[in-house]
Amino acid sequence: MTRTIQQLFDLTGQVALVTGGSRGLGLQMAHALGEAGAKIMLSARKADELEQAVQELQAAGIDARWIAADCAREADIHRLGAETLERLGDVDILVNNAGAAWGAPAEDHPIDAWDKVMNLNVRGYFLLSQYLAKHSMIARRRGSIVNIASIAGLGGNPRGMNTIAYNTSKGAVINFTRALAAEWGPHGIRVNAICPGFFPSKMTKGTLEALGEDKMAAGAPLGRLGDDEDLKGLTLLYASDAGKHITGQWLAVDGGVSIVTGG
Repeated sequence: MTRTIQQLFDLTGQVALVTGGSRGLGLQMAHALGEAGAKIMLSARKADELEQAVQELQAAGIDARWIAADCAREADIHRLGAETLERLGDVDILVNNAGAAWGAPAEDHPIDAWDKVMNLNVRGYFLLSQYLAKHSMIARRRGSIVNIASIAGLGGNPRGMNTIAYNTSKGAVINFTRALAAEWGPHGIRVNAICPGFFPSKMTKGTLEALGEDKMAAGAPLGRLGDDEDLKGLTLLYASDAGKHITGQWLAVDGGVSIVTGG
């Protein structure tokens, strides 16, 4: 029987792991998945921020827990995967969101900073996806992986914004998404990416101050920055059966910035 739209978007009984989930975009996406019925495991490096985030989710009636882990470290990633499976059971949805940025002119960009960005933004995504696929998703022939890329992965930046490592890493995430989707499609695992534009956050605060928040908003055809709701719909589409025939895709959520900058 064909399901209703409400049934297709329903995540009741499913488990979602969201990295970088203690604030900002990660917490917004956790809200979306939890509001649709999923049990949520949040992860980030700082226990106090995770505790506050979980309290916020629980106050909204969402079943949420947390595990502190550094997704730039292989041992932490494997511990995160194992503890999540032990505490919540099989993982149906993985949101790879933990990330880092670094600003410096390319000719002076520190190599250790380059490695830090790549380890977290690319290597970490691969290692956690690999662990959960091997220990939960492949055997059950189901799973949805949502990778957070960026419109920075689609090209260059406005003048004065020097983030060569970040842009490179997010471009890698887009092709990682496509390659993994092709390889794991036969296992019933879908892999898609979201490319956010500018959202006010701790990570973007310095950039928005330097370039001007009003100026950045005016550069978008919709005339504003992203808000606390703008990633919810796409996250839920990718995660749920409403998007069960979508894999290997990326979509910009940027108010139209990428259509006028050539991304």
